[in-house]
This record gives sequence, structure tokens and C-alpha cells, in this order.
Amino acid sequence: MDRTAQLTARVTEREIAYDPPAAYTSLHVRAAGVLEANWTGSSTVPSRSLYPHQWSWDSAFIAIGLRHLSPLRAQTELETLLAAQWGDGRVPHIVFNPSVPLDAYFPSPDFWRSSTAGRAAGAPRTVQTSGIVQPPVHALAAWLVHCADPGLSRARGFLAGVYPRLAAWHRYLLHRRDLGGGGLVSVVHPWEQGMDNSPCWDAPLARVAPAPARSFRRADLDHGAAEDRPTDLDYGRYVRLATDYRDAGYADGKGKFAVEDPAFNALLIASEHALARIAGELGAPGTARHARAERLTAALVDRLWDPASGMFLCRDLRGGGLIPGRSVSGLVPLLLPGLPRDLVATLVRTLGGPHFGLGTDTRLVPSYDLLGEAFDPHRYWRGPAWFNTSWLLERGLRTHGERERAGALREAVLSLAEAADFAEYVDPYTGEACGATGFGWTAALALDLLHQPVGHGVSPTGPGTFDRSDKGGDRA
Repeated sequence: MDRTAQLTARVTEREIAYDPPAAYTSLHVRAAGVLEANWTGSSTVPSRSLYPHQWSWDSAFIAIGLRHLSPLRAQTELETLLAAQWGDGRVPHIVFNPSVPLDAYFPSPDFWRSSTAGRAAGAPRTVQTSGIVQPPVHALAAWLVHCADPGLSRARGFLAGVYPRLAAWHRYLLHRRDLGGGGLVSVVHPWEQGMDNSPCWDAPLARVAPAPARSFRRADLDHGAAEDRPTDLDYGRYVRLATDYRDAGYADGKGKFAVEDPAFNALLIASEHALARIAGELGAPGTARHARAERLTAALVDRLWDPASGMFLCRDLRGGGLIPGRSVSGLVPLLLPGLPRDLVATLVRTLGGPHFGLGTDTRLVPSYDLLGEAFDPHRYWRGPAWFNTSWLLERGLRTHGERERAGALREAVLSLAEAADFAEYVDPYTGEACGATGFGWTAALALDLLHQPVGHGVSPTGPGTFDRSDKGGDRA
């Protein structure tokens, strides 16, 4: 039996191993094939051509889908990533594969110089990484992976092994990245937020002098159309910010870019709730973590909610004030059940209104305001729809009882992921594939939605993750 067939074989005697509906068998097999093709032996690359290393939040989303195929592989995915954690607690956004040529991706290991420039921050010496981070989806992923096969997880000591690392990761963010002093975490580079090229970064980036074009070579243009990628000017600014951060020994709080982002903080809150569940599984109380998540939710509302926009906005700490652009990031807090009901209702209206058009003009959630001057349906994070943000919002809609809207979004993700050959992102109007195809998290999250029991109002992170009782089932 070949490896793809092994992955797609179902373990029918286990209640938690969901069989795909007959109508979606083709999608299941094809998605499993993508994840097999992208597997390196210890982790999964987002794309063999464009992204040939391990990416932080990609691996978290990929593990969420892999749990339906191989819980062991899903556990290994997260363990491999966390093994590259720095001594100060940060989880780097890239873990480099030493067998990949340096010119296959930029910025490459010789740009970041993690083992030397990051020495004071405790960068590992045996593996090369970047020095920045990505959104903290990892505790959420770890809990869901555990729920897929609790027996295997307990036998391997999976949660006991990852919990200290996840706790250290959250401590780093909460203690070292509260640059605004209001309790929220800040990102110090657009790549950290994950929505790299969002128009929300245009104003903060305008203060950054770009690195000279001759000082770097963009490998991404070898694999993607220039009109779909960031401009050379923006890329030069990304390089300048990363260079300055590296040359400062990856010390936080000194750079020209510092932004409080709603999606980054919402995912930290979701992962705090998940860490509480993990603590409970390990026999420790999770009350303090649930309370911290509630405090962070209150800070998120206090600092980033904008009633006039009907959603959350980013806060520019160097420029002072909220950034007016409407990004999908400002809708992601819908994932959180602790939001006030009036804010939930407003977010749902905004999601279906003229700025995002879900269910009327668009099938998947665009990454930026359809009516915004900077909107571009094809350019990286400036308008195209991404499958991971639609996955998060599907969970948010279900969490708040919007089952019909959630069901429609689920069906759209499944049909468009398969039709677009599991593309990196798509035109929000037409579903036309953009970026790389055979993309890891697109395949993984389509699998997760495929295996989701239809019609159930389950929590976005599995049973019990967000409740305060520390009682939860093992089924995700």
C-alpha cells in the first residue's frame, strides 16, 4: 500500500475517526495526497516550490488537518516546530531545512544568522531559524491534535512534552511584546502577523526606508506572478525591518514598526483557553489561564474595537491611534465566545455587508475591504481570500449560533479548495487560484471541515476548550 493510501485508510473501529461523506471522497483523497507530497519526514512544507521550509503557523493549521489522517504525524509536526524554540520562549516563524539550497528562498538562513545574532535571546545552535514569530495558533492545534487520539497522546506523553514549551511561548509574548502597555501583544514586522502585505501596514511601513534593491534577491518571483506578490518597494521595507531587528540582537521594543493586531491577539486568547484545557488534562488547574484569556478579551475590545467601522482595527504604536483600513484580521475575534453579544452581532453584519460581501458578492472572506482604495483581488493579502481565515471565521460563526452562515462558508471552502487545486489563495469573487497550488494548510483545513460533524454547534477549538468547567470530552 502506498503512503497516500495509508493516510486515507480509515480506522473504522475508533469513534473519533470520521469517515468522509461519499460525496467528498475525492476531496479527502486529493487533500491527503497534498499533505503526503509536502511531508519531509518530520514536518510539512507549505509548498514544495515557493515555501520549502517549515513555517510556524502553517504547521499549526496543518497539524489540525493531519489529525484526521495520522494523529502521530500531527503530533510530530508540532514537536518538530517546538524543538526549534528559542531560550527566551519565542517560536520562530521559519525553521530551515539544511538540505534546501540557500538560494531557494529569501530571506535565507545566512540572512537571519540566528545562531549568532540571536545568541543573547537563546537561539538554538543546532538548527537555523528566522528571528521573528507568527500568530500563536499552536496551543489550540495541540489540544485538537490530542483530542483526535487521546490514547496515543497519553501514551506518548505528547501534551506533557509540549505544554512547558507552549507556556514559555505565551510568556514571551505577554511579557516581552506588550509594547503598548495595555495588555495586548504587538508585532514588530508585517511577516509576524501572517497577513504580510495587508494595506493596514502601508502607513506604518511608510516610515521605514527600504533596503537597496541590489542588496537582496527575491526568490518568490521565481515561483509566483509579480502582480500577485508584494511590490519591490514593500519588500525592501520588509528587508530593512528584519535587518535592523537582527542587528539589534532580536531585542524587542526598539524598532520603527510596532502594531497591535486583532487576529494575532485573538489567536493568543484562543490558545490561552486551549492551554487551560491542556493543563486540566495534565492534572493542573486551568482557572488562571481562563481568567487571563478573559482579561485579554477585555483589552482587545478596549483598545482595538471601532464602532464606526463595525469591527476591530489595528493600532499603530509608533504613529499613534487606530489604522483605519478594514482587514479580515478585524473579523477574526469572532472566534472568541467571550465577546459581548452586541459586538458579535455587529461583526456578523460587517462580514455580510458591502465591505466583505460574504454570501452575496463573495463566497470566501476577502482579506481586505472590497470598497477600499487599496483592494486588489489577486495581490497577496490585499484582497484575495485565504482558506485559513475562512476556517477561523467558520468556527466563529458556529460558536455564536450562526449555523446557516457557517454551513454556507464550510461548503464554499470545500468546493473552492478542490476546484482551485488547493491553492494558496483565491480571487474572492471568482474563486480563481492565485499563488502556489498544492498548498499545505488549504488541504489540511479542507480536511478538517470535511470531517466536522455537520449541524453540530461545537466550539471552534473542540469541546470544553472555552468553558470554565475543566470538563470536556475527548472528541474534537
